[in-house]
Amino acid sequence: MTINGRVSFWYGGDLPAPRPALSGPRRADVAIVGAGYTGLWTAYYLKQARPDLDVVVLERRFAGYGASGRNGGWLTNTITGGREGYARTHGRAVVGRFQTLMNEAVDEVIAVAAAEGIDADVAKGGELTVARTPAQLARLRALAAAEAAWPEGGSVLLDAAAARARLDVAGALGALHHPHAARIQPATLARGLAAAVERLGVPVYEGTAVREIRPHLARTDAGDVEAGVVVRATEGFTADLPGLHRLWLPMNSSLIATEPLPPEVWERLGWAGRDVVADMAHVYMYAQRTADDRIALGGRGVPYRYGSRTGADGTTPERTVAGLRAVLEDMFPATRGAAVDHAWSGVLAVPRDWKATVGLDRGAGLAWAGGYVGTGVATTNLAARTLRDLILGEDTELVRMPWVGRRARRWEVEPLRWLAVRAVYGAYRAADRAEARGTARTAVAARVADVVAGR
Repeated sequence: MTINGRVSFWYGGDLPAPRPALSGPRRADVAIVGAGYTGLWTAYYLKQARPDLDVVVLERRFAGYGASGRNGGWLTNTITGGREGYARTHGRAVVGRFQTLMNEAVDEVIAVAAAEGIDADVAKGGELTVARTPAQLARLRALAAAEAAWPEGGSVLLDAAAARARLDVAGALGALHHPHAARIQPATLARGLAAAVERLGVPVYEGTAVREIRPHLARTDAGDVEAGVVVRATEGFTADLPGLHRLWLPMNSSLIATEPLPPEVWERLGWAGRDVVADMAHVYMYAQRTADDRIALGGRGVPYRYGSRTGADGTTPERTVAGLRAVLEDMFPATRGAAVDHAWSGVLAVPRDWKATVGLDRGAGLAWAGGYVGTGVATTNLAARTLRDLILGEDTELVRMPWVGRRARRWEVEPLRWLAVRAVYGAYRAADRAEARGTARTAVAARVADVVAGR
């Protein structure tokens, strides 16, 4: 029987015991709102750089409750929103260095996890993106040509035989592989980071909902926290804060995890390198082979809830579970008949221009990072180190990267926001169906949807 919700599979059915909540008003040098990766990494690096700083973390539920404890476990080097737009505004050299910093962030997360004794099931096998239709293959080849202009990314185009030698995806026509990615157990990383910041002397107040963020102030039911800097690290839950409802769209992503698969299935599939895997569909999938030999596979089910609602503890519509299972069995026929042990969902933040951002308003004492569009496992680490330098006033190369201080326009008001997302994903699904019938070019519906979405 499939367990549906209960935050995510990664917690194994046992949610962490709650830490104490904030018990009254408090002052701090830095107050961080949100105990996901962004908030925890920021606390970690601030306290390492300045042990004398009074840093506190405020969390509505528990550390890792949001996307940090629900994601697909992809630690990868993606620059959210792509490199070309940044190159036009900041130049090729700066963006090339930005890509190298993202590559290094993958290794930084792995190194810190090892140093802090966090056994997050790390397997650095790279990232494999597979094409399974002629239209997908055309897009993959175009992507490979674009990647060739950015050798910092390390991408290599594979033909069908080479792709299937890494992983036997049914119908694979080719793939793109790069080495700067690893599979992880995301909730273990989040819980380990929370313990690490506590060892550094940072209190993590759980069960403490921040109702409003103002200059130098985080307002909670237990009292106000006044701080020299308040860091907003709320990602997909940013829409719940007053005045920020339209800043980032909370996009839903859903996953399933199979039962542990027997050796004969892995003999057919391969996957010995433990690459994280995606495809070139418009409504794309993403997957990993877990440490205990399951497949955890995700994609978009109900991508957006009217009014930017963020849902609860990961409960996923049955039609979404069925859809993900159909993708699983279509791509990996050897899994047919395997049980799906768990299904869950979470929200990620999407800015209107699909680009992540890091910033500090020194006068207001407000800092922020987020809008990772689902690529935040490594990006949060680089964002946190950038926040550290901004808050401490350090003039480093990190604070000169092109995502610092960016501001995108806000999303449209309802019902336009809901109608647009619904139409865009309807068009993407229609495009995938058309391409599955063998068309060699990207479907017109998808090209139109890209324009509407602002991608």
